[in-house]
Amino acid sequence: MIQVSCDLCGKDLRPGEKQHYVVKIDVYPAHDPSQLTEADLEDDHLQAVSEILSDEESDLTELELEEPVHARHRFDLCAECRKKFVRDPLSREANMHFDFSEN
Repeated sequence: MIQVSCDLCGKDLRPGEKQHYVVKIDVYPAHDPSQLTEADLEDDHLQAVSEILSDEESDLTELELEEPVHARHRFDLCAECRKKFVRDPLSREANMHFDFSEN
C-alpha cells in the first residue's frame, strides 16, 4: 500500500479515511504578446530572432544556463492545510508576522 502524508504538516493521509487534496503548480515564463503593425510584418523575423538569441546567450550566467525554465510541483494536503493554502497560497500572512522580544 502507498503511504501518503500531508506535505505541510506531515499528517498521514490514508485512502478512504480522510479527505486528501492535491495541489499542482506549474511555473513558466509569461508571454506578453504585443500588438502587430504593418511594419512588423515587413521585418526580417529570422534575422531578429537570431540576434536576440545571440544577445541572450552572451548575457546568461552559468546558473541561468543550469536553471530550468519550467518547473512542475505536486503536493498532497490534508483538509486543514488545504484550507490554509486556499486562503493564502503564497504564505503572505505568515511572512507578515514578526515576533520581537521586549528588550
